[in-house]
Amino acid sequence: MAIKLENVGIAVRDLEEAIAFFTDLGLTVQGRATVSGEWAETAVGLDGNTVKLAMLITPDGHGTIELFEYLRPDAIETEPTRPNEIGMHRVAFSVPNLDEALEIAARHGCHPLRGVATYEGQFKLTYVRGPSGIIVMLAEALT
Repeated sequence: MAIKLENVGIAVRDLEEAIAFFTDLGLTVQGRATVSGEWAETAVGLDGNTVKLAMLITPDGHGTIELFEYLRPDAIETEPTRPNEIGMHRVAFSVPNLDEALEIAARHGCHPLRGVATYEGQFKLTYVRGPSGIIVMLAEALT
């Protein structure tokens, strides 16, 4: 069976805030919708759900994320994910200039969890805490 990754879905507290963060990093909004109804209840497994969503795509056209904000039922706030937590972990992006990406992230109040590391002289990388507590890895190739 041939399998293809379609997108990564991320529930957010504030859709517009998350869109602003990811578009400033270089992603493009591909589409927006408000979704509800029996098909959504069946697919998601949550009765009465209604979400606003946005599909964003990376400049190379290969990576897509779906950001969604629950209108019904109320979203459940949890502690921000930690790097060693089981489950959805992070979304990672290659960037041409890590310093520039970190300046953009900082304008959104998003900063490295600890600092910037260099991996075997090949990558500079860091994890930042993005909107709604999302962990976002940013990496710049050094070679």
